[in-house]
Amino acid sequence: MKKRTPRLNTERLRNVRNVIPPVPKRFKKVRGEERIQEAFENIPRITNETVAEHREYVLRGARKYKYPLAHSKHRIVIISTVLIVVAIVGFFVYSTLALYKFQSSSGFTYRVTQVVPFPIARAGNSFVSYENYLFELRRYEHYYQSQQQVDFSSQSGKDQLNSYKPQALNEVIQDAYVKQLAAQNGVTVTAADLNGELATLQAQNQSSPQELADVTSKFFGWSIDDLKRELTQELLAQKVAAKLDTATQARAASVLAQLKGGADFTTLATQYSDASDKSNGGQYADTAITAASTDVPSAVVRQLQTMQVGQVSGVIEAGSTLEIVKLVANNNGKMQAAHISFNVTPISTYVAQYEKAHPAHTYLKVE
Repeated sequence: MKKRTPRLNTERLRNVRNVIPPVPKRFKKVRGEERIQEAFENIPRITNETVAEHREYVLRGARKYKYPLAHSKHRIVIISTVLIVVAIVGFFVYSTLALYKFQSSSGFTYRVTQVVPFPIARAGNSFVSYENYLFELRRYEHYYQSQQQVDFSSQSGKDQLNSYKPQALNEVIQDAYVKQLAAQNGVTVTAADLNGELATLQAQNQSSPQELADVTSKFFGWSIDDLKRELTQELLAQKVAAKLDTATQARAASVLAQLKGGADFTTLATQYSDASDKSNGGQYADTAITAASTDVPSAVVRQLQTMQVGQVSGVIEAGSTLEIVKLVANNNGKMQAAHISFNVTPISTYVAQYEKAHPAHTYLKVE
């Protein structure tokens, strides 16, 4: 038997509608207008006399939002400051341990010392930067790792590196003394001095500037700026030694005066020169001197290139010697020359004297 679907009792629905009478439209409108009118009546009336009171009322309502926000900002500033201080303290603690306890020479610690001037020693009245020490030590490491395949993580490699550390530290302390002596005696290295040495290196290696940079990087891990730094220090030491050795300066000046007075160059070379070739009148063994020559000091070669055949130079500072040269012949840039050489007292002599009066104090124990 088919089930009958119940019908909706519409009569009952109609009775419900009759029980709840609808709200008249007119009544709705009147109530809405009354509310709008009431709202307008409650709006405070602002006049010149009440404007200050109204402003204070508005600001008082806003302060309840402002003060929690200001409190949050203050808390953020405190937390940020604490975190920054902790990070800085942690950085310095880590760096100090890495440098002075573990003696790290890694790339990171080297970069740190380039930014923060951690001292490794005090030489006289100046501090010696830890960066100077790592500059020298890392050059040594790079050369023996890349060219000699030394493994510095092995025990034998560690022993080799440890044996070099005192030498590296001593060298940077000596460099500091040289700079102090240079400052006291008004000795400087000019751009012309440095560029001349770079040009000589390129000529001796028969290389372009880029090839010189590549070789420097390959053997020492240096940039051209690093090479310039090293050359500047070497030239400074040579010039300071020449300046302080007044006795040798006086000898050279005396011989130069005799040459200007007409004395024979060969005779004076035989009599006064400190070089082993003085017996043959100071003639250089290299009979084809060029910019690429390595047996003749670079400063002498540069001077010879500016001279006429038969001309005698003044006193030339040529590293460990003072030189007076005579251009004997020039065959299309291949020169023959003679020289009178005067040995300069080594810079180490003057540094030792200065160090005795101004002893060094080291902050790193190396064995």
